[in-house]
Amino acid sequence: MNDSQLLRYSRHILLPQVSYEGQEKLVSSHALMVGAGGLGSPVALYLAASGVGTLTICDFDEVDLTNLQRQIIHTTQSVGINKAVSAQQTIYEINPEVNVKTVQQKSTEVEFAALVAQADVVIDCSDNFATRYTLNRLCVQLKKPLVSGAAIGFEGQITVYDMRNNASPCYHCLFPDSSETTGENNEMRCASNGVFAPLVGMIGTTQAAETLKLLMGIGESLQGRLLLLDALTMEWRTIKLRKDPACRVCS
Repeated sequence: MNDSQLLRYSRHILLPQVSYEGQEKLVSSHALMVGAGGLGSPVALYLAASGVGTLTICDFDEVDLTNLQRQIIHTTQSVGINKAVSAQQTIYEINPEVNVKTVQQKSTEVEFAALVAQADVVIDCSDNFATRYTLNRLCVQLKKPLVSGAAIGFEGQITVYDMRNNASPCYHCLFPDSSETTGENNEMRCASNGVFAPLVGMIGTTQAAETLKLLMGIGESLQGRLLLLDALTMEWRTIKLRKDPACRVCS
């Protein structure tokens, strides 16, 4: 790291759990983030501010006025711009030293596989089951840690599937793929169901924290634990997760 980086990240470096070595790992790391909406906004902002060296952002959608109630990485001037590009522009205002790569079209599974292979960690900030199942399959195959978050209404959830550990469950263990879950009419999207604005920030910043810990190899991740948040009662609950021995994806 140069002198400017040492000053920029000094408050991280002062933490004994992080120190110079941990920050150097962040600067040298590559995170893949799928979705630059409500969850992706705080994830991208905190990963960039924290100094993650390379951030690949995938999103084929454009910024809409209705997004601005919660997708804090975008501004009114961003309306009509691709979300990945808008996020890139905001990130460069915060930290121009981050290398931001954008993927502005829908990716096939083969294209996602190439992106996942290049990354040290994958953050699922998408809003549909098809993408979640695809990312899960690829992270299992390529043994990449997957930080998974979801939020709708006043309820959110987050966990980590660290496929470098053979004991880790995967997304499919928790939510088995079926026609009932993948059907278009069963997708739970904010556009049709609504979402409490700060909720996505709370889940997204937790995803960012888990991502940074994984990249630095510090602390204890959420592997094997599902955090559930009810923002109306402000209650967090933890559910223990176990690998499904019959899972057709990871077993």
